[in-house]
Amino acid sequence: MKVAIASDHGGINIREEIKSLMKEMNIEYIDLGCECNTSVDYPDYAVPVAEKVANGEVDRGILVCGTGIGMSIAANKVKGIRCALVHDTFSAKATREHNDSNVLAMGERVIGPGLARDIAKVWLTTEFEGGRHEKRVNKMMDYENTVK
Repeated sequence: MKVAIASDHGGINIREEIKSLMKEMNIEYIDLGCECNTSVDYPDYAVPVAEKVANGEVDRGILVCGTGIGMSIAANKVKGIRCALVHDTFSAKATREHNDSNVLAMGERVIGPGLARDIAKVWLTTEFEGGRHEKRVNKMMDYENTVK
């Protein structure tokens, strides 16, 4: 598995925590920034991660900002992306099993580093169940492909 990860200025600490986790898990990743503590625009980081996932350059993406909201909205503008904003392990597992989410968003001002690691680990290790869920995911993707 290969993962693209990025944050804005509000998510740097958790991004570093998740990078450390992925190193421990021997998961290859690409870090797309940001590298500053000054205010930056979250779409400048969310969209490149989502595009790498959508074009198959990486398998999944992880995004962190202050709340996770801006990053998730921006990522979901990219065709083919199913970004889930998650702040608990139950939802992390469910969004992989039931929604086949391919991008995870979290908020550093909402959760701490320990919980962020737990969420990312669950999300990275949970597989899509398929079955009845595949039909539902396909409906979403079919709709996306018909919208102009």
